[in-house]
Amino acid sequence: MPVLLAHGGGQTKRAWKRVTAMLAAHGFRAIALDLRGHGDSAWADAGAYDIVDFAGDLIAIAGALDRKPALIGASLGGLAGIVAEGEVAPGSFASLTLVDITPQMEAGGVARVVGFMAANAGEGFASPEEAARVISDYLPHRPSRGASAGLAHYLRQKADGRYYWHWDPAFIEGIMRRHAERGNSGDFGRTELGDAASRLALPVHLIRGGSSDLVSPDAAAHFRELVPHAEFSDIAGATHMVAGDQNDAFGDAILDFLVRTHGGDSA
Repeated sequence: MPVLLAHGGGQTKRAWKRVTAMLAAHGFRAIALDLRGHGDSAWADAGAYDIVDFAGDLIAIAGALDRKPALIGASLGGLAGIVAEGEVAPGSFASLTLVDITPQMEAGGVARVVGFMAANAGEGFASPEEAARVISDYLPHRPSRGASAGLAHYLRQKADGRYYWHWDPAFIEGIMRRHAERGNSGDFGRTELGDAASRLALPVHLIRGGSSDLVSPDAAAHFRELVPHAEFSDIAGATHMVAGDQNDAFGDAILDFLVRTHGGDSA
């Protein structure tokens, strides 16, 4: 059975490297993609980075497969999954796993994520080491990894010799513009997202980082009211970056849900 993995904003398909290996070992066909404007995917014309644009991409990819896929979406990828399945094209996916994302998001957590992404989007970095230091400041709970080989996949060196994130700056500019238009509440279409979530009829699994500053316990409880049939996992010791913080526990939670919902050896 195919499992489609959609990363969070500012990430690439490499965020799922360990998870895809685990899924493949259990008979699933893991398909990790670079969302539009990220990694090796093309940058969108005219800054087309609304959630509905990402949702349309996921629907198109699912429709091109020979079997309806399970979708695992982290943050941005999860929001796109909610809109795709709950509003644009219900029935596109066999199940939906949301990784630390709900329609109700904490304003402080949103501001921290957006601030990190916006801080060096335009000017880039003098070296990979400088980028590594910025990441360490953003994720102080993790041991500093320095300018690792993995970091190189998130940076592009341009003709000016500086290093830039491997995603389109127009993506974060669009988020900041919509944030300004809606005020500083951190509400990015919360009502519309909640309506879409309430229409989810497929099997749903919400995985929250136990120390997340983006999805609070109250937000998780609110989501479970919107989607009463949803399963819920709270991963202790994980922040919003659940997979990177507690990969083993995260992988176990994903696999348990998928095997029970779709069966093992499902490739």
